[in-house]
Amino acid sequence: MDNILFKNDIKKQLIDELSDSVGLDEKEILVEIDNKIDMIEQNDRPFKLIDKIKLRKSIYDSLKNYDILTELLDDKSVGEIMINAYDEIFIDKNGKYQRWDKTFESKEQLDNIIQQIVGKINRIVNVSNPIVDARLADGSRVHIVLPPIAIKGATVTIRKFPERITMRKLIDYGSIDKETADFLKELVKAGYNIFISGGTGSGKTTFLNALSEFIPDDDRVITIEDSAELNISHVKNLVSLETRDKNVEGEGEINMQMLIRAALRMNPDRIVVGEVRGKEALDMLQAMNTGHDGSLSTGHANSSYDMLSRLETMVLMAENLPLLAIRQQIASSIDILVHLVKLKNKKRVVYEITELTELKGDSYTTNKLYEYNGKNLVKCNSLKDTRKLNL
Repeated sequence: MDNILFKNDIKKQLIDELSDSVGLDEKEILVEIDNKIDMIEQNDRPFKLIDKIKLRKSIYDSLKNYDILTELLDDKSVGEIMINAYDEIFIDKNGKYQRWDKTFESKEQLDNIIQQIVGKINRIVNVSNPIVDARLADGSRVHIVLPPIAIKGATVTIRKFPERITMRKLIDYGSIDKETADFLKELVKAGYNIFISGGTGSGKTTFLNALSEFIPDDDRVITIEDSAELNISHVKNLVSLETRDKNVEGEGEINMQMLIRAALRMNPDRIVVGEVRGKEALDMLQAMNTGHDGSLSTGHANSSYDMLSRLETMVLMAENLPLLAIRQQIASSIDILVHLVKLKNKKRVVYEITELTELKGDSYTTNKLYEYNGKNLVKCNSLKDTRKLNL
């Protein structure tokens, strides 16, 4: 028998035999695995030591971790894992896409991993609900799409959650300079409402995390997210809320809109909304405009101006208000727009910082404060509304 096939058969046999051992702790499971391997060696043929070690780890990962994905999740040079089908896996390694040389052995093996991922956070993905967002224990984001929506088979995209990146690290990476970071620090401390925009993968959540360092540690902060990723560790009075999908009966959904409304009853000083995508934009703007100064949020857009347009659309999804009323709400709620861009060389930078000053007629009046010139951020104008800084 081919050696690889032999090892795969042994692995499958041992996983089946050890399936009832998943409740054991790590040491106990490893002892069980070693005993099973010893029995195979006595009855069949011995393993080389290196093969024995690999088989032991592979079986343990299948039982307690995420099978072959464990290797990629442990590899710090891998930023994203893209499973297009059970036998087709691509990775983003050190900023470059490449096909991985390993695959799942079957569709069933991938399906088991998917159910393991969603089961750990009480979410459901099936034919009736074929698209779901989830997260791993380390905060990595997972997006799952099942057939028949995904033509080639179950598709899983995992964006790994990096170690907390501080503003100091962003300065070292060249994403922002110290002068601009200090300026934003003063704005956060003073209670300016800041909205971060950018395209997919531009680093919005990372930047939001870094910006949150500047929130005074004695403020009461409520964070609201689809999948909990924010890591605000210095604030003592912190409440973190996360949305919940419908259950099998189609009930029990807790969406962003509901969480923002709930947060307003918790007496927060600031509300931090991980990302707005729909109707919740109206509630977020109302929160920013009703005494919760210093609130932060993010959204997908190609520019600061495009973000304003998208916010208008999101508010209209919630309520059919006159466009002028919506623009007045946005202009009175958001003080600063920070736009991020992922450059062609994969570097993520603060591309523009704009002050939203007022609404003149039916048009926004903006004041560009900083702009990226291809090498670094250049100061364009001074802040016009300094009232909060002077309080």
